[in-house]
Amino acid sequence: MRIQSIETFTRGPVSIVRVRSDDGAEGFGQTAPFNADIAAAVLHRQIAPQVLGADPADVDGIADRCVEANYKFPWSYVCRALAGVDTALWDLRGRLEGKGVCELLGGKPRPIRAYGSSMRRDIQPADEAKRLARLRDAKDFAAFKVRIGKVCGHDEDQWPGRTESLVPAVRKAVGPDVALLVDGNSCYRPAKAIEVGRMLQDHGVCHFEEPCPYWELEWTAEVAAALEVPVAGGEQDNDLAQWRRMIAMHAVDIVQPDVCYVGGLTRALRVAAMAAEAGLPCVPHSANLSMVSVFTLHLLAAIPNAGPHMEFSIEPNDWAGEIYHPALEVRDGQVAVPPGPGWGVQINPSWLAAADRQVSQRQ
Repeated sequence: MRIQSIETFTRGPVSIVRVRSDDGAEGFGQTAPFNADIAAAVLHRQIAPQVLGADPADVDGIADRCVEANYKFPWSYVCRALAGVDTALWDLRGRLEGKGVCELLGGKPRPIRAYGSSMRRDIQPADEAKRLARLRDAKDFAAFKVRIGKVCGHDEDQWPGRTESLVPAVRKAVGPDVALLVDGNSCYRPAKAIEVGRMLQDHGVCHFEEPCPYWELEWTAEVAAALEVPVAGGEQDNDLAQWRRMIAMHAVDIVQPDVCYVGGLTRALRVAAMAAEAGLPCVPHSANLSMVSVFTLHLLAAIPNAGPHMEFSIEPNDWAGEIYHPALEVRDGQVAVPPGPGWGVQINPSWLAAADRQVSQRQ
């Protein structure tokens, strides 16, 4: 069996990928969301030539070949494009064997607890607190994540005093038994991150994500060493050597690879394995309800060091909700791993028909 064709279907922020073998087997995956037209262009120009004609079961070899062949174009878009092919190959294998991807990896479909992930910094603390309390009651969420500071904020808050008001307001609204996570999105230098972190500790926060610019590993390691609250990070990182350094220097206490940013499930599994060897939990980044959340569910259902929750966006995701069915839902604070073969979901034909299609074929 050989890979015969690779198609991309690009619409809005998403590009769905279909891989077909020379005997007609097929699987669906997805590139990283946002700027999907660029990822699709990179896929056809720089990834497809390394993949067409390959054995679809050789996911590790394909991943390595695609990265090494593009060594002059490191990481971001190469990995975003590779993720589309890699995740489609896992789906193809699952369909051929009649197993879910997590089952291929030794796991089994099961409900996974979710944390409700807020993406908003434009909301007043009191309003955010009320919104999360309503969701706790409606969906039985037992954990939430909120945004603190300002994206790449150089120690500035979104507006003065917001973080110091937000954290206690949310804690009071959701109660002491709900896990509270926060995301700094590369906001702080070490001294300020440590100051903020001590305030977070006082309010029982259990996860301080990306406190410093993520590329400043030494800064993040300094913060992790100074605080009791676990420091999380890695969503942006796609260089496996950087991951090894990050884990070896104890820059983070919780690893957060994004399946679509890191280059697909194959490379995300390598990160999770590095973390497991170091005794660190893995809580992947899955900040929207496109296929990345489906991939993340299967990953968490298969690895031994899965963290206590998966990230589940609480924001409107109309653009993502039309892509596949059945849609993911939170019930009793949990999200079920789709139980069918491959990823366990079906791409909606009407979505594909309305998308811009490109194809690369084996000659």
